[in-house]
Formats: sequence, structure tokens, C-alpha cells
Amino acid sequence: MTPSAGAGLEGIDVGRLRAERLQRLRDTMAAQGIGGLVLTHAPHVGYATGHRVPAADGSVANYQRPVAVVRADEERPHLVGGEPAGLDVVAHPGSTPDHDEGARALAAVVDDVLGDLPPDQVAVDGWTGPMLRAGTPRLAGSADARPVLGAATICKTVDELASISAAQRINEEAMLSVVAELDPGVHRSDLAATFLRRIRELGVDTSMIDPIFQPMPRAVADGPRTTTGDVAFPTGPGDPTYREGDLIWVDSGITVNGYASDFGRTWVCGRDPSEAEQELFDRWRAVVDAVLAVLRPGATNGDLCRAAAAANGGERPWLPHFYLAHGIGIESAEMPLIGTDLGEAFDDAFVLAPGMVVVLEPVIWVDGVGGYRAEEVIAVTDDGWQALGGEHPYDPFVVR
Repeated sequence: MTPSAGAGLEGIDVGRLRAERLQRLRDTMAAQGIGGLVLTHAPHVGYATGHRVPAADGSVANYQRPVAVVRADEERPHLVGGEPAGLDVVAHPGSTPDHDEGARALAAVVDDVLGDLPPDQVAVDGWTGPMLRAGTPRLAGSADARPVLGAATICKTVDELASISAAQRINEEAMLSVVAELDPGVHRSDLAATFLRRIRELGVDTSMIDPIFQPMPRAVADGPRTTTGDVAFPTGPGDPTYREGDLIWVDSGITVNGYASDFGRTWVCGRDPSEAEQELFDRWRAVVDAVLAVLRPGATNGDLCRAAAAANGGERPWLPHFYLAHGIGIESAEMPLIGTDLGEAFDDAFVLAPGMVVVLEPVIWVDGVGGYRAEEVIAVTDDGWQALGGEHPYDPFVVR
């Protein structure tokens, strides 16, 4: 991915980014008593090696799935499969861990690289059936690698933050072209095509998710049934035709250097918001402002949840199957997860620190009127917070 000039990538040192995060990963392994990692999840492989998985049909991506093998006491990670050109890795012939022959080849690499380590010092982030059938001795009784990756990735370096911010700016710029085309009679596929064309023009060729432009019901009963009894979002994409007055909830994500953005807004098709709709936005803005007023190092997830609820008359202003906020980085949603079904005790125990990134996405819903949803990408700094991305407007809603 080579973004165009002016895309906001100035100052990002990709070599430094990869070296610093690999060192952080190795330090975290040592701190947790893990001598070796076997990583099959694509974002984890990319974090450890710099390998970028091309956008592809899921079955193709799995068939060509690369694997990373990392030792805490080695400077270079091992990449099994994939495209090692330009990466500082020890390359091994491609394995296909979703197939028996490939899993046996992977087992041989793992045994060669990690064969001297006790099984409980080897951690794996995901198994395939063929990997289990291969019976690799190093993986028998192994630990879970996810706590290692979670601890290593949660606080971002300067280059990681710059990559997220660049991705967000490009995402926002593309959406300016999309909203300009929203009119009655337009199809979702028209907007999606404009978005994908525009990000390509801006130098990005990977969309992490199918862009969502979902017309929302005005009442919960008018939408699909949910197990929570709340409004359904997102639903299957389909290809609806927009009508005047439709409230459109928007969500999209692209990547720069493997780091995600997350764009969310609410649009009104073909007219300005009504006063009742504008009031939804006013309440959403008040919730975001209340959360930002307490967001700083040392604050807990629980502090943010209580601030959001207080600004909303004591009610939780977010969808029950999502969260008040989530982290972002090599995944479109990662820790910290704030306001989830993990519960209040979890939220009160989770302390924010510099380098963490949170995506605020409260929702204000009034049955019969509809709802307002938008997202703000925020980095925790040494003494407060900083917005990442540009200054994308809330049009057609206005800050008042």
C-alpha cells in the first residue's frame, strides 16, 4: 500500500515501527515466561513479521495462510509461507495449516525452531484441525498466546499512532465523496462503489469490512428481532434504495501499514435533520463531551461508562451488543473494550494508559424518532487525549 502525497503519512518510519513492536513482543514474552510463539491469526502474523495478508476471499486467505514462529531470545522471527520479500524474517517454505500436508510441514518447522523449549513455554493463538492431527510435540500442552499479544499491542508506539491517524484521515476524506452522492433513489451499492473507488485513488487497496450504509428503522419494532430487544445494527448489507428522510448509519474501516481506522456517522437522506433528529445528535455530543472530560491516564473504563450514563440521564447510551468504546490497532476492535458484558468489575479494574486508543461510539435512541450513532477515534496521551484523523464534519447535523 503506497498512499498518495498528502495522505498524512509523513514521519512514519515503517522499519522503526516493525523493530519496536517486535522488541515489545519479545519483552512481553519474556515477562510472561513464554519462550516461543506460534501465530496463525493474520493480524498477529503481521504484527510479529510485517507480513501483509492480501485482501481475498476467506477460503483463499485460509488456504494460503502464513504462520509466524517467534522466539523470545532471537532477533528475527520466522515466517512460514507468505511473501517474505522485504521483511527481516527467517523464511520457510509455505505451509497450509488448514490441510494435513501443510500442517505436517509446519510441525517440522515448529519442532526445529522451538524444539528445545518446554511445552508450557510455547504459546499458540489458534489451532486448525490438521495442526492437532499433526501432533506437533512442541504444541502439546502449550499456552494461550492471546494474553501475550494483547499486552504487547495495547499501547501504541508513535509510528503505530501515526498509521492509525493516517488511515482515519483517508477514510474520512473518502466519505466526503460518498455523502455528496446520497440522494433519494441511490442504492447502497452506489455508495459502496464510490467509497472503494475513492480509497483506491487515495492509495489504499484494503477495506477491512464491507462499508455499511444502513437505513435505520424509526422504532425497534420496525426492524429485525434481536435477542436483546434493541435495534439491530449492523444487518446484512443487501442493496436498499434510499428514500427521502432515511436515517443512514455509516461504518467503514481501512488500513495503513496494517493499522485500522473506524469511521462512523449518521446521515439523513435528501433533507436536513428535523428538530427531534437534531436533538438526538445534541445528546450524543453531550455524552462524548462528558466522556472526554474524564478520559486521561489513570482513568478506568468504569469512569468513562459512568460519565456517559450521567450525561444521558442515567441510562447507558450504547447498544447492548456492542460497547461504549473499543480499542483499535491491528484489529478493527481490540482492547480496551469499554462497557461490554464483561461487567462493571472488569471496567473498574481496567486503567487507561498513554498510547492506548479508544473509539467512542455511543448511540442515542428514541423509539419512534430513530437514533444517532457516530464514532470518534481518540488516543490517550501523557496528560489527556488527542483525536486521531482529521476533522470530519457531522453534516447534515450541526454542533450548536
